[in-house]
Amino acid sequence: MIKHFDITVTGHVQGVFYRASTKAVADQLGVKGIVSNKPDGSVFIEAEGDAVSLSMFLDWCKEGPEHAEVISVHSDEGELKNYRNFEVLRKSR
Repeated sequence: MIKHFDITVTGHVQGVFYRASTKAVADQLGVKGIVSNKPDGSVFIEAEGDAVSLSMFLDWCKEGPEHAEVISVHSDEGELKNYRNFEVLRKSR
């Protein structure tokens, strides 16, 4: 059963390769979706995958890459968008 999560990560998560690292982890886990920086300094992720993959993905989001300092990870289940891959968006939405 594939699920969709909207995830917001706050803390020192921009300028530390958070988006690129998120894509690498998503690709390893078979998670599809997007990641983008937001103007408020947070990172926004839409992630789709099976329950096990999404659980591992969310665990990683709470840690982030080496120089990130994650304060919080908020996730809400949302409507499936049927992403075909995982993409880093250069501009925030």
